[in-house]
Amino acid sequence: MPRSPRHARLATTLAAGLSALLLAACSSPQRLDYRVPDQPEGASGYSEKPGWASERFAVAAANPLATDAGYQVLRAGGSALDAAIAVQMVLALAEPQSSGIGGGAFLLHAAGPKVQAYDGRETAPAAATERLFLDTAGQPMPFRDAVVGGRAVGVPGAVRMLEQAHKAHGKLAWATLFEPAIHLAEHGFKVSARLHALLSNEKHLAGDPAARAYFYDAAGAPWPVGHTLKNPELAGVLRAIARNGSKALLEGDVAQAIVDKVSAHPTNPGVLSLDDLARYQPRQREALCTDYQIGAQGLRLCGFPPPGSGAIAIAQILGILRNTDATAMALQDGPQGPEDPLGPLPTADWLYLYGEASRLAFADRAQYVADPDFVGPPGGSWMSLLEPAYLAERAKLIGPRGMPAAQPGTPGGARTAYAPMPQQPEYGTSHISVVDGRGNAVAMTTTIEDQFGARQMVKGFLLNNQLTDFSFAPRDASGRPIANRVEPGKRPRSSMSPTLVFDKATGQLLMSGGSPGGALIIHYTAKTLYGVFHWGLTPQQAINLPNFGTVGGPTLLEDKRFTSTTIESLRARGTGVREMEMPSGLQAITRADVHGKPMWLGGADPRREGVVMGD
Repeated sequence: MPRSPRHARLATTLAAGLSALLLAACSSPQRLDYRVPDQPEGASGYSEKPGWASERFAVAAANPLATDAGYQVLRAGGSALDAAIAVQMVLALAEPQSSGIGGGAFLLHAAGPKVQAYDGRETAPAAATERLFLDTAGQPMPFRDAVVGGRAVGVPGAVRMLEQAHKAHGKLAWATLFEPAIHLAEHGFKVSARLHALLSNEKHLAGDPAARAYFYDAAGAPWPVGHTLKNPELAGVLRAIARNGSKALLEGDVAQAIVDKVSAHPTNPGVLSLDDLARYQPRQREALCTDYQIGAQGLRLCGFPPPGSGAIAIAQILGILRNTDATAMALQDGPQGPEDPLGPLPTADWLYLYGEASRLAFADRAQYVADPDFVGPPGGSWMSLLEPAYLAERAKLIGPRGMPAAQPGTPGGARTAYAPMPQQPEYGTSHISVVDGRGNAVAMTTTIEDQFGARQMVKGFLLNNQLTDFSFAPRDASGRPIANRVEPGKRPRSSMSPTLVFDKATGQLLMSGGSPGGALIIHYTAKTLYGVFHWGLTPQQAINLPNFGTVGGPTLLEDKRFTSTTIESLRARGTGVREMEMPSGLQAITRADVHGKPMWLGGADPRREGVVMGD
């Protein structure tokens, strides 16, 4: 891997603290004796993160309490999968706006170079039809009207999926992994600056009486930063799941409460049933892995297959860029030199090529990707979208000026009766990366979709609005069906992009990473991969790079992070540019040599409150 001067400087800094880290790596107990850590109040804006280094194992998550729970599980002898479960349960409490037991998840597990994909994506109720999000005039509903209430609630799959994965890869007892979240729910945790800020800007959550009573004071103001918030109802549910497994969530009293909440919403009820919940089954799928060459280094990139769209889109973007001049383009310093506050920046030329490659990938995504149990892949294989010859042909469509509208290709000579899915909003999620001392790794992206999901609280947790990831319009004007339309039992297409990277020659894990961010997850993850493996950055440096991307329209640039010269250059090529907040929540752990010693380097997004911990 090439090493930039910045990479070398940070490696020296990390190595300076190595001895202290190694002292903490002494013998681990074989039982979990959970201790409540100090609870920092991370900012919701942008706060610099130092980057982290560890020798044996590491865990990265979006909230310090969640990271700490995973760390304590690893120190107690737990596996990467065990740690991910403990992290997820604490996130349900401390990061309720993004994930929880009322949602779903994609999980990649690696034991050495062997990768397994566990699909805990939500499913549509049996009574749902393709007209679920059409109004009385047959037109797609406004997005926000569809989100709030019971209509968009899918069958939550994360807990049953984690239960299935634990049977294969767990080391500690299932019930043990719930102890941190139960303790924090019963004894309280401090409201973070991020949770407070999101509650302050939230317009719909207080409309639900249960959510209002929990998140707001008697006057209707969100609890202040540092307020100790307790959730005994959630503690009770977690105790039941710890004792009886996923049945405690998907059957019995809790399931009945979920169904009642969904069906009884006064203005926007849903059709979820007890049978839908009880019948839910996670899927084990074949991970989508592709070879990727950077100079003399061969990589193996593994991501989640459909209904995930992220791995295909990322591999397409990177593969198309390989057929352009992008691979020869280095980062540039800010306008005032190497120490400029803007930091290193992609050049306008590179951003132009990246944007055009992304438009082509998103056109294919809109045309082809949906639940594989309902929709077949083009040319008989999803790999047809990643064939080198196909990507080389797609790259030839990139000219000196931005394409007005990218069209889907015909991989493998595919013929399809489906219409492309129109653009519509996507939100939410949280990401967890873990590596343990046994050579196992997890990359898991978990979600309830929109901020605070459907804004419906049941027994201390929020329900998802995941069905809004389906196309609201089931067909185009000519009557052609859209692949990602609503159908009973179907899983909506997702942008979640948990990613594992390996050295192709040795099978050594080189990275576990991913991010929240709706459709922009694809770009946040691709940026980090490119920064680490092409530009030689540490994971923290790559995460710190300004965000950028497109979902098919204008080039999106993180607000106040790019120079006016770069913006003007892009606009001159006709791509259109929109500056906006792009609050990724990247987590990544990479393998690197620090002064000849193999280490795990961790990075967490400065745009959120996540941290990395390890020994």
